Amino acid sequence: QVEVVESGGGLVQAGESLRLSCAASGRSFSNNAMGWFRQAPGEERKFVAAISWNGGSTGYADSVKGRFTISRDNAKNTVYLQMDSLKPEDTAVYYCAASDTYGRYWFRRVDEYQYWGQGTQVTVSS
Repeated sequence: QVEVVESGGGLVQAGESLRLSCAASGRSFSNNAMGWFRQAPGEERKFVAAISWNGGSTGYADSVKGRFTISRDNAKNTVYLQMDSLKPEDTAVYYCAASDTYGRYWFRRVDEYQYWGQGTQVTVSS
């Protein structure tokens, strides 16, 4: 059974940093894209960042570009999201997702990911 588990969320002040981790188990995703999405209350789940199978290609939402960094460690079947210079508008539940598609690409649509974690809350106070 495939399981995707996020950790590292919490409450921080504006300008501070957090590092989210996402560990996958049940199968290897070393040949698959992985991504991070977030969902604020009353809003749709939105793309944050994604990374190709070997980390050679990454993509970011405009709202986080230059502040967030996605990376992965395939030996640990884990993907990370380093979040710096956090803003109150970054407050949301953050979800990790893994794609079933093999290849060198990454994806920014929710429906392109088949495996999802339960989410971790990130709250940024002003």
